[in-house]
Amino acid sequence: MASTTEPASSASPAFSAPTVGFDLDMTLIDSRPGIRACFLALAERTGTYIDADLAVTRLGPPLAQELAHWFPADQLAAMGDLYRSMYPAIAIEPTTALPGAREAIAAVRTAGGRAVVVTAKHEPNAKLHLEYLGIEPDAVVGDLWAEQKAEALREHEAGVYVGDHVGDIRGARAADALSVAVATGPCDTAELTEAGADVVLADLTEFPAWLSAYRETRA
Repeated sequence: MASTTEPASSASPAFSAPTVGFDLDMTLIDSRPGIRACFLALAERTGTYIDADLAVTRLGPPLAQELAHWFPADQLAAMGDLYRSMYPAIAIEPTTALPGAREAIAAVRTAGGRAVVVTAKHEPNAKLHLEYLGIEPDAVVGDLWAEQKAEALREHEAGVYVGDHVGDIRGARAADALSVAVATGPCDTAELTEAGADVVLADLTEFPAWLSAYRETRA
């Protein structure tokens, strides 16, 4: 299922010791059960109807974008704070690692590189997920979405960014990084390809072999 369209030279750094960025929700972890539970708890707490099943089909953008479907603009900041405060007790335990997540991080390490998680999720909660699941990247940067992710990718000199959403592709492009997309989130293969991903994988189980082959082409 892999697509290996050659990116511009600026997105193809030497890969002797790669730094690879990874998105979190629906790339490394399946957070839908935990997020669904947290939205239901928020609905109960506030007396506001939230279609939690619908909400978890569009993970990726910042929390405020989802809350805007259910709360007026002047309540978004307070509802975001409330949601995040409830999140650790409700959403961490039900969340699982996606197939290949640990192996993808290990593949980067085996190559002598660094793995950096760059996510729109609130950073403390992102770290709780990774700690609970025993996934140990070299760095975690939260609260960044789409083109904002380029800030962290450039800071850590990431040559590749792996994500499941078209917003992740935009972030990779803004950082002049190779965009590797996995079709495990809300965007299917066709949408990811159309959005300009350099490589599209079915899931992270395909990542170690892709990384090995890609490094050989850059040797």
